Amino acid sequence: MLKSMTGFGRSRGQRSGYNVTVELKSLNSKFLDAQIRIPKNFLDKELELRSQLAKGLNRGKVSLSIDLVNEEGGVDAQQVNESLFKAYYSDFERLADEVGAAKEDLFRIALHSPDVLIPQMEDEELLKEQWGFIQEHFQQAIKAIDEFRMQEGATLEKELKNYIANIDTFLKEIAVHDPERVLVIKERIQKHQQELSTSDIFDENRFEQEMIYYIEKFDISEEIVRLTNHLSYFNEVIGEKDSQGKKLGFISQEIGREINTIGSKANYAPVQKLVVNMKDELEKIKEQLLNII
Repeated sequence: MLKSMTGFGRSRGQRSGYNVTVELKSLNSKFLDAQIRIPKNFLDKELELRSQLAKGLNRGKVSLSIDLVNEEGGVDAQQVNESLFKAYYSDFERLADEVGAAKEDLFRIALHSPDVLIPQMEDEELLKEQWGFIQEHFQQAIKAIDEFRMQEGATLEKELKNYIANIDTFLKEIAVHDPERVLVIKERIQKHQQELSTSDIFDENRFEQEMIYYIEKFDISEEIVRLTNHLSYFNEVIGEKDSQGKKLGFISQEIGREINTIGSKANYAPVQKLVVNMKDELEKIKEQLLNII
């Protein structure tokens, strides 16, 4: 069963005093690349979340967003450091008097000066309750994105099987053309033999040995057998319980090697056209595998 690395999952919940929204988005990546945005009160939980993402999603460029909003609509409850605010305001007011500047914005400037507004400290019991609620919806979001990935994977599986079937069809056509290909090569060599036979230095035994050598060199029967086995193995791996994107990538490389060898040995236009068609299908496979876990 294949899984796509592209996915989306969301979970929302409400509890007395606050709401939680967890969103997960993922795109393809060779490794887990997680970008995490969480409330300030839970910044110390980032490593825990990364570990859970690695376990639940395995691979992908992942974006995690967790919002904790109180019922009044505030994201983070804040309190004012009054003594620091007054100190800022007093200094700004004094400086304004010295330079003759207007004082209309002093309150706003002092209020937004460094460390004047600070997150309101929550009691430990409330933080523990909120984190448990966040975890509950985080796991639901993981489940949602996993289901999304499975649906996308099922679509990709059908496409990959279709591409493999196309390669197999072209390969069978090559097998049909192969006897006539060998005959054409033999006739070509025999024609050269007739042209050379009039030469005084012509050695018939040596020529026959070389002809056998070249016919064996152009033989593609082993490549046909190996490529057939690779195609069968590809379909077998697709049907495994766990998604095997990297393994399928390795098999596709082996498929490519056999196709290239057949192309280099073919020396016959109808076969080479079929090789081009197989390469086209293989490129489609490689492109899709980039998005498979």
